[in-house]
Amino acid sequence: MSAVDTGSVPTTNTAPASGEISRTDMRVIWLLLVAAFVAILNETTMGIAIPHLNADLGIPPELGQWLTSAFMLTMAVVIPTTGFILQRFTTRQVFIAAMVAFSLGTLVALVAPGFGVLLIGRVIQAAGTGIMMPLLMTTIMNVVPPQSRGRMMGRVGMVISLAPAIGPTLAGAVLETFNWRALFAIVLPIALVALGMGVKWMTNLGETRRVPLDVLSIPLAALGFGGIVFGLSQFGGEGGSGETTGIIALVVGAVSLGLFVWRQLLLQRVDDALLDLRVFRAGNFTFSVIIMTILALSMFGTLTLLPQYLQNVAGLNALQSGLILLPGSVLMGLLGPIMGRVYDSRGTRPLLIPGTILVSAALFYYSTVGEHTVWWVLIIVQAAMSVGLAMSFTPLFSASLGSLQRSLYSHGSAVLNTLQQVGGAAGVALLTVTYSAILHAGENEGLPTAVAGAPGARMAFLIAAIISLAAVALSPFVRKPADDAGDGFHGGH
Repeated sequence: MSAVDTGSVPTTNTAPASGEISRTDMRVIWLLLVAAFVAILNETTMGIAIPHLNADLGIPPELGQWLTSAFMLTMAVVIPTTGFILQRFTTRQVFIAAMVAFSLGTLVALVAPGFGVLLIGRVIQAAGTGIMMPLLMTTIMNVVPPQSRGRMMGRVGMVISLAPAIGPTLAGAVLETFNWRALFAIVLPIALVALGMGVKWMTNLGETRRVPLDVLSIPLAALGFGGIVFGLSQFGGEGGSGETTGIIALVVGAVSLGLFVWRQLLLQRVDDALLDLRVFRAGNFTFSVIIMTILALSMFGTLTLLPQYLQNVAGLNALQSGLILLPGSVLMGLLGPIMGRVYDSRGTRPLLIPGTILVSAALFYYSTVGEHTVWWVLIIVQAAMSVGLAMSFTPLFSASLGSLQRSLYSHGSAVLNTLQQVGGAAGVALLTVTYSAILHAGENEGLPTAVAGAPGARMAFLIAAIISLAAVALSPFVRKPADDAGDGFHGGH
């Protein structure tokens, strides 16, 4: 056991009861927001660059896809360990380590002579990125008083929304003039500036605990979460080899995950778990995480499938497809802080219930699209879905972690971010494999791509829409923790 009591992780800069946040704490939060924005911006630029990389490096598409698959896989392996990392090391140590890894990975990718070194650079980048979001969310929970958390989590929502909106558009514009190295050349100086600011201004907002590291839990977590994310990413390709590999990876992942859960249940009895699963004793947290996973499935699946539908079925080019998605994503980002203020003053239900309904309604509309669906209607529908996501994410971030006792914040953040990754991977796999199967069946019958792809897109969106109804049904059960009993533990309600 540690010198610091497990019931509470004290903070050196405790926010006053009035709800005001100290200038030092606010500066740390802004540093973390900037770093998270840069990391997510980098993550979302690569998708559009892969065709250019395939051509420049002379590699087949299935190999090029590893530049995103390996990134996602590394994130799925790193994030479950952040519950331990954020307790064992200081805010400053974790931030600097994450930004050094991210900057080093970016540099390696920039100067990579070939695919192998580029892939190593992406893995190093992902190791830094995986730590950043749990660090940001745990820090906010530790230093921001309950009555102001919605506003701060709204800024997290803004980062999560705006970076993916800007990333593909920025990448498209850069690749029109320069080669793929320019993407890393743009990100590297921003990352180095963020690192320099952190070295100068980052302070420690909490005390560390000497928690033991269970060595066996790490490979079980890597095989469990990594196997599931990798397995899901293998579905939806042209051939059958990907599906076979995917099934094997899912089986290995499921068995490893079962062993990982069993081991954590044993270890948490003596507070030694790598990922403390007692967070699920809080009913509010559990409901919030389930809804968040479903929304991640819907959002990432839709953002992956929509460009394919727009280009293959609706006949638009890549730039036009990006412009259709852009207004909704920007709107979602701008609404984040506003939704946070509404949450702080009105609670969960006025946002989450209509928000999940909007997302579900947009998905049901998408299940009716075809070759002749007009582009401006798609902009409106995507904007409506983005508003629904903005209304949902902020209360879910705040209510889920706010339902935990302070010593479990880092574990709760790790669980939340891990299941977001798994939900996103599942959404991409589910929608892509459905669309691809129906598309290829139609093409085999001699139908043109536009005609063959339309029913595939409709069926994929219909499946996502039906799954989204679970989020609608669960949304009334999520409550604002501050409505119950202050800043304590609200589990079991």
